[in-house]
Amino acid sequence: MSEVTNTTKGPFYFILTGIPGFEDSHIWISIPFCCLYTISILGNTTILNVIRTEPSLHQPMYLFLSMLALTDLGLTLTTLPTVMQLLWFNIRKISFESCFAQFFFLHGFSFMESSVLLAMSFDRYVAICRPLHYATILTSEVIGKIGLAIICRCVLAVLPSLFLLKRLPFCRSHLLSHSYCLHQDMIRLVCGDIRFNSWYGFALVLLIIVMDPLLIVLSYSLILISILGTATWTERLRALNNCLSHILAVLVLYVPMVGLSMTHRFAKHASPLVHVIMANMYLLAPPVMNPIIYSVKTKQIRQGMFRLLFQRKVH
Repeated sequence: MSEVTNTTKGPFYFILTGIPGFEDSHIWISIPFCCLYTISILGNTTILNVIRTEPSLHQPMYLFLSMLALTDLGLTLTTLPTVMQLLWFNIRKISFESCFAQFFFLHGFSFMESSVLLAMSFDRYVAICRPLHYATILTSEVIGKIGLAIICRCVLAVLPSLFLLKRLPFCRSHLLSHSYCLHQDMIRLVCGDIRFNSWYGFALVLLIIVMDPLLIVLSYSLILISILGTATWTERLRALNNCLSHILAVLVLYVPMVGLSMTHRFAKHASPLVHVIMANMYLLAPPVMNPIIYSVKTKQIRQGMFRLLFQRKVH
């Protein structure tokens, strides 16, 4: 394969990779992927419709849940085109501009997922530890500002890494190891000085991937101290049950994220299949599992889904 750079006169492109070692079975592998994408799209759009149509759910907790569903939907739709066209039609080429666009949205929505879960942990803290002030602290205006801050935070976090990477020459093999464009995958193909990119990436990890979980743990520590100090056992169990859906959503995001990081750090020479499986788990687990978790564990969402389904059958 000839070497190319992003400064050549011809069109520059990257080549995506499917499931290593199972290229002949891509059409069969597409079936579970198609099912997972369908579950994610239907589940998250249903939650958004339920929250939109049920006036009783226009509360801070459910407004944050709608933010999470929108983020999951964005993450799903970002990877779906390249993954499914590769598995169905073996279309592996992706243009330079398209790859960077996918890079921006993929990492942006991924960071947004973490930020929304952090905001939801603050919501649970206020609801349990400051119940009398809940309505005055988390007003619609405050929630709108939190949503805007989350968007600005993620855009400002991803844009510099995008421009820092785009200015560098790509003069090595343009073969990516996934069926979508990841920063850590693309930067391997650069032949210039990437020290500043690496330091910026390290700062992002500290700012979002490390700080967000620590703040979530802090909020739950304060919640635990509060309910153990003042509540009866029945109230304690009720408070913990109210947090269970959010705790599961946090685990669904961060367990695959830590697993992927550990794989990149300590299993560099492992089979490419291991890296592909871990990356797909990280990107698909939250959008698929979050609607299931909240529909099963949240009575109001479950009842809203039944009402929505019943109304459609009547009409």
